[in-house]
Amino acid sequence: MVQTDAEAAGVTDEELNALRDYMDGRLPAFLADLEPLVNIDCGSYSKAGVDEVGRWVAERLRTLGLDVRTHHNVELGDTVVGTLEHRGGGSSLLLIGHMDTVFEPGTAAERPFRIEEGRAHGPGVTDMKSGLLAGLYAIEALRAGQADGHSPFARLTFVANPDEEVGSPVSTPIIRELAANADACFVLECARANGDIVSSRKGISDVRLTVHGRAAHAGVEPEKGRNAIVGAARLVTAIHELNGRWPSVTANVGVIRGGTRPNVVPSEATLEVDIRAAARPDQEAAEAALRDLATSSAVPDTTVDVQLIARHWPMEKLERSGRLVDYAKAIAGRLGFPLEDAATGGASDANTTAGMGIPTLDGLGPIGGLDHSPEEYLEVDSIVPRTTLLAGLLLAVARDKTIAARRSRER
Repeated sequence: MVQTDAEAAGVTDEELNALRDYMDGRLPAFLADLEPLVNIDCGSYSKAGVDEVGRWVAERLRTLGLDVRTHHNVELGDTVVGTLEHRGGGSSLLLIGHMDTVFEPGTAAERPFRIEEGRAHGPGVTDMKSGLLAGLYAIEALRAGQADGHSPFARLTFVANPDEEVGSPVSTPIIRELAANADACFVLECARANGDIVSSRKGISDVRLTVHGRAAHAGVEPEKGRNAIVGAARLVTAIHELNGRWPSVTANVGVIRGGTRPNVVPSEATLEVDIRAAARPDQEAAEAALRDLATSSAVPDTTVDVQLIARHWPMEKLERSGRLVDYAKAIAGRLGFPLEDAATGGASDANTTAGMGIPTLDGLGPIGGLDHSPEEYLEVDSIVPRTTLLAGLLLAVARDKTIAARRSRER
């Protein structure tokens, strides 16, 4: 266990106080940056909006002294990577935040950024524009305290992910490559509504089932048709019966599409299914059960195709990640607030890095809640303490010779 006194926690009280004072002074700037970012429509498939956020992040990273590389993509947004190289004796750390939201074009105009009764509102305000900014401001606070140019990091890498909300299909290979050379990873999703950080997450499998039937005139010769929607509807019931078969598994049919006109027996219908599990064997078993259901169609002469759209294996709490949790709790206590770690059902890029065996901690953004809904909010009073916590945590882990030595041995 990491001790909670100032010296053993890797950051002195003087350093923590300086970081907190710096962030106190920068809160108006943080909010001034947050407003225009929230007011950009940047749903995962709105490439222009995501790239607008990406250009802003890239410029800020350059201002902070990081070397920036943009990985271009034709369909989804570009991935932005900033790197600060020092090649010193400290740890190599990876920060990940995402730029995309779940909202459709026009949402920002319908409910733009606003602050009411201590809470900020707007699309993506907590998932995760504020977390993205927390990472940038934490780096800024650390850089401001390094007047002599000295840095404790061997390498600090910041990834701005354009497609997390759709399973990170473009950014995952980039994240995996960078994580392979990292000693620890910090993901900037918001803290839970009660303030908890996240040390484990369920895995997720996004699966599309396509039922193929046979079209026919619904009035003249319906017997010649094979109704794909009927087959899909029966599959919905069977899929939802998977809930409870394994302790941690949930299965949900979130989208169903099919048919062209009411007087045509539909020849095709699709289901989009979300499977989640806390343990990899359960996730694998649920996926296998879904494939079994697809092979036994309830409507004769129909077939079902199964397509895996995206998958994150569970972020199971690694023993080595416990050291990061201990640091976070110790530093939070010295900043004057209690902190616990928790499991959550949502997946993130932390699933990827933890699945590689990299010590990973998530939920390090400010406190917020009601993500993915019109009521999404950010607790404004949490910005300064949570960004200070993140900066202090980065400093402490960068100085941890045990963490750096372990990765050196594994290399």
